[in-house]
Amino acid sequence: MAGATGLVGRELLALLLADKQYAQVHCMGRRAPPLQHPKLTTHIADLSEQGLSRLALPAITDVYITLGTTIKVAGSQAAFRAVDFDAVVAVALAGQALGAINLGVVSAMGASAASGIFYNRVKGEMEDALAALGYHHTVIARPSFIEGDRAALAQPGRPGEGLALVAMRLLKPVVPANYRSVKASQVAAALHSQVTGAGSGFQLMLSGELQSF
Repeated sequence: MAGATGLVGRELLALLLADKQYAQVHCMGRRAPPLQHPKLTTHIADLSEQGLSRLALPAITDVYITLGTTIKVAGSQAAFRAVDFDAVVAVALAGQALGAINLGVVSAMGASAASGIFYNRVKGEMEDALAALGYHHTVIARPSFIEGDRAALAQPGRPGEGLALVAMRLLKPVVPANYRSVKASQVAAALHSQVTGAGSGFQLMLSGELQSF
């Protein structure tokens, strides 16, 4: 797993550690998640192809990636792409090399390689790159605004997100399901459920579907 310290990541990690079908859970990233567990092994690493190649990892079955930043936090478009495209694809490739056949990744609503919006275009290009890897089952979650306590994770608030979430709650009856906000726990539960299920091929899950978990 990569991205265990984020909003969705912390929820997903708890599910993976509680899942009896997983004997071990390996997390990788620049920071260790703030918990200890007999099944959990943390690898502090640069999530690049070179950085990941230095890790001693066992054979695995499933890969979960909940990495994500914003251009403001990253500092530039290039730095954003390094996380939301380069690191995501590098982790997926590393997992495949270790024998993984199932992949679950958090993307974003509006992801499209043809988008004129840089953020959405990078997300779409990332999805296309993952689809080309040929995992037995690839699950992509495309949430709208994600509800969760970023302050508790020492994460900066995202511009406009707080106001948007309030508006979403007030206008929920008239907002289409795929545009409604979704809880981080729901995104995590959806990924866990679908990756460990009996599915195959390339599967997209929009916010409306994520809200059912």
